[in-house]
Amino acid sequence: MKNPISHLIFMLFLTISCVKNSPLEEAKLDTLANAKNPIVDVFPKIIYDLSLLNKCMEFNDIPLTSVMAKQEYDEISGIAESIKFKDIIYFHEDKPGKNFIYITNKKGEDFGRLVLDGVTPADWEDMGIGPGPISAASYIYIADIGDNNALNPSVTIYRFAEPSLSGLSSATEIHIQEFDKIRVSYSKGSTNAETILVDPLTRDLYILTKENSKSHVYQIPYPQSTTAIIPSKPIALLGFDYLTSGAISTDGQEILLRNKSQIWYWKRAANESILNMLSRKPLDAPYAANEHQGEAISFKSDRTGFMTISETKGYPNDVSRISLYLRK
Repeated sequence: MKNPISHLIFMLFLTISCVKNSPLEEAKLDTLANAKNPIVDVFPKIIYDLSLLNKCMEFNDIPLTSVMAKQEYDEISGIAESIKFKDIIYFHEDKPGKNFIYITNKKGEDFGRLVLDGVTPADWEDMGIGPGPISAASYIYIADIGDNNALNPSVTIYRFAEPSLSGLSSATEIHIQEFDKIRVSYSKGSTNAETILVDPLTRDLYILTKENSKSHVYQIPYPQSTTAIIPSKPIALLGFDYLTSGAISTDGQEILLRNKSQIWYWKRAANESILNMLSRKPLDAPYAANEHQGEAISFKSDRTGFMTISETKGYPNDVSRISLYLRK
């Protein structure tokens, strides 16, 4: 005869071992497992108080301003000064289909335009000038990275060597037929961006997103493929609100970022990476608040100052002007 107590214990053990965890219990177990092995973001969240910044004393508070000779540009979005030609300035608009890079100077004179042949822009938002594949050449980078509705699976940066400029006039039209297309996707999915940085020390590119109270920083290391889409990953999350443009000085030692109402400045330490540079609290750079939209910014190529420009669309009484903040 079987022992009834032994039989009862055996049946109870069998029942318990066959019971499956409920979804809630499974979730609790997963939580416990994750607590032991937490999932960590692959990029640092950089936090500093942007309301308590020291003032940047490098530049004059009041800019020298020059009204543009032509006032038909109402959606200016990017600006950069030539490295190859003294006092020549390039700028572009963010109008869909407008594949023009306009040529001017610090006086705002009209020197015609470059045309990127065969390109139909979606939303050109920023530009930069720096080194590229050929060490002796300077390259113009046009960032077609605007995506207000976050729908584009990839974005494009156009890169081409600065062309020869001679006999410039308002009728000048130089067609650019040779250029690279650097296509980039974001690991976090489609997003809107208006800022590109070209690091002259490494030739790496950086895209900074335009978001509410934050900006993801994506790095595109050199050499950049011109045949395949480059999957980029964010290397940092900054706390800037709706960034509209940025620039790195020609010697790679200074960075400016801006939005509609403020400009921030960093000075690079010896052997410092861009990530470490941006990890430090910036200085509050001068800004006269003389632009409604606050769209574009660039250093002077000789590092004697920086300049800003903006779109005027929606402001009938406004005029397009270059504002130059000279170094003290």
